Amino acid sequence: MSEDLRMILEELRQMRESLMHMFLALDKRIDDVLWYNMLGDVARIFKFRMVGPPPSKVQKPNAPGARNPVIFWSYVFLPKDLDKSQKYPLIVLPHGGVHANMSTASANIVRELLAQGYLVVAPEYRGSTGYGKAFYELIDYGGLEIEDTHAARNWMVENCRYVDPNRIGIVGWSHGGLHALMNIFFYPDDYKVAYAGVPVSDLIMRMGYKGQNYRDLFIANYHVGVDVCDNVEEYRRRSPVHYVDRLKTPLLIHTTTNDEDVNYLEVLNLINALKAAGKEFEYKIFKEAPGGHSFNRIDTLFAREVRAEVYSFLAKYLHPKRPLTSADELNPFEL
Repeated sequence: MSEDLRMILEELRQMRESLMHMFLALDKRIDDVLWYNMLGDVARIFKFRMVGPPPSKVQKPNAPGARNPVIFWSYVFLPKDLDKSQKYPLIVLPHGGVHANMSTASANIVRELLAQGYLVVAPEYRGSTGYGKAFYELIDYGGLEIEDTHAARNWMVENCRYVDPNRIGIVGWSHGGLHALMNIFFYPDDYKVAYAGVPVSDLIMRMGYKGQNYRDLFIANYHVGVDVCDNVEEYRRRSPVHYVDRLKTPLLIHTTTNDEDVNYLEVLNLINALKAAGKEFEYKIFKEAPGGHSFNRIDTLFAREVRAEVYSFLAKYLHPKRPLTSADELNPFEL
């Protein structure tokens, strides 16, 4: 390959990358408007900037501001009928995905939480999409992104006078489930309860059953930067399964045998590790649940029945004003 052709190919690669981030930013702005369309009747919707720890990797460590805290956005959802004289339980709701964001695909979940009387904060932690290449490449999977989620929790306690600091739970699915697990393992006193749905639990196992394209995401220089075969310990450090001895928080775990993303054997490994550590927790392994990886987040009767179980579990510890405990109460035409 000639040098001229290499230069052309590199220019095309950079152009494609730039266009991808432009598209993701546009998609995010459109979706932000949709939040008001989908929840404006029941919610006051805000988007605030806050800070997490400095980046994990700094190209020019001696440059001015190189070690400044990372600024990230978080959504805050408050019920429209909020009583300003009362304190409310808070749900921290980290989104999933290696690179993704808090989208209106979760509007049904947020609506149901608001209907019960919860406040919700959803952090767009480092690596989230829609905020440009630089923010995208700040990703620190299973590392400092966990601190961003915890920082969003703390920001709400410090800045929202309606939050009851003694009634805070964390809920997440998939990679958001990893966030939920890591937060309660490292900050057990800050959460009264946690739910982890189809959670990423063991990155070493995960790299074994995923394809090369997935592994390449983690090998990128701005990401973990090394293959699991060359640094097993680095992947171990980022995996909740290796911190099960720290569990103190009431925890519910769900998975399904037909999960096409987070294989249920990965979650079973977490469940078995918690049992081996002598921990008390609740879990359920569903068999071939309709919807696979999204089985209890979609808008089916079965999904609502499972979510009702989740909400019942959360309510035991957070005591919302209007707990929802049955699928009938979660009917989207009734809320």
